[in-house]
Amino acid sequence: MDKKNIDWSNLGFGYIKTDKRYVSNYADGAWDNGEMIDDDMITLSECACVLQYSQSIFEGLKAYTTENGHTVVFRPDLNAERLANSAKRMEMPVFPVDRFIDAVEKTVRANEAYVPPYGTGATLYLRPYMFGINPVIGVKPADNFQFRIFATPVGPYFKGGAKPITIKVSDFDRAAPNGTGHIKAGLNYAMSLHAIVTAHQEGFDENMYLDAATRTKVEETGGANFIFVTKDNKVVTPKSSSILPSITRRSIMTVAKDYLGLETEEREVYFDEIKDFAECGLCGTAAVISPVGKINDHGKEICFPSGMEKMGPITQKLYDTLTGIQMGRIEAPKGWIKVID
Repeated sequence: MDKKNIDWSNLGFGYIKTDKRYVSNYADGAWDNGEMIDDDMITLSECACVLQYSQSIFEGLKAYTTENGHTVVFRPDLNAERLANSAKRMEMPVFPVDRFIDAVEKTVRANEAYVPPYGTGATLYLRPYMFGINPVIGVKPADNFQFRIFATPVGPYFKGGAKPITIKVSDFDRAAPNGTGHIKAGLNYAMSLHAIVTAHQEGFDENMYLDAATRTKVEETGGANFIFVTKDNKVVTPKSSSILPSITRRSIMTVAKDYLGLETEEREVYFDEIKDFAECGLCGTAAVISPVGKINDHGKEICFPSGMEKMGPITQKLYDTLTGIQMGRIEAPKGWIKVID
């Protein structure tokens, strides 16, 4: 298939309307068969549950063109499982895992012309999401829901290389104990908007959120998990019941252990100990790994030995190996790569 006439190498990370999107509706206790449609607009009641009480969940994943020319998606089964867990917590019907993967395949195939060519640094970003659609005025779950997936081509998160960023310790809480921090609900991100705008106004790239109960342990940022590297090259990630289980983070830990032979550990990470780490990074779908050079704790700076010029050596190896797996340059673990064509 011929590709669209897009300047792939200069794409930003933003929305571009593509040709098709997948839609399935839930009513009377069952999902319909779903279909690909052209219309990108959604018509809702003014009293739709999603508008009144934010009953919505979402996912994010990417389709790539690999080195050998295949179009692939990275670990969509884990996105399907995480969406199912989010749905259960938000009193929404589960969209079956097999149907989720099938919908992803249909969406990618229908928008094949928008999958960027290999080597451009661009990808096709997929956004599955679900929301309560019928009118609800009393505080209760919706009865009818809509599941959709749209696709949009995006450029690399970084332009000109992954330069380390500066983050601040936030005075705001991202998630409450026993709350919804462990699921991918839209309301979590709405809560973080004021904090991230404030951080940007103060000259920082992101926030570091501490646990809400004691404010002594590292949790995550508004949209990414933390990874740390000790001075003896152990890869450490924070463990908490209110952290979103990042698919990228889980993949990085497997890469660290099985591909690079590094020791890994998922545990509670106390803020007081981060000054002793050699490297720090944020991991997620958009950038894979964003290196952190400096953390500002109310005027007191914690600087990592990796500095502000480039990724630390272990972070770089993790990044290169995982992106090599995604792009087909390195053999992937069984089940990680879903070939679309």
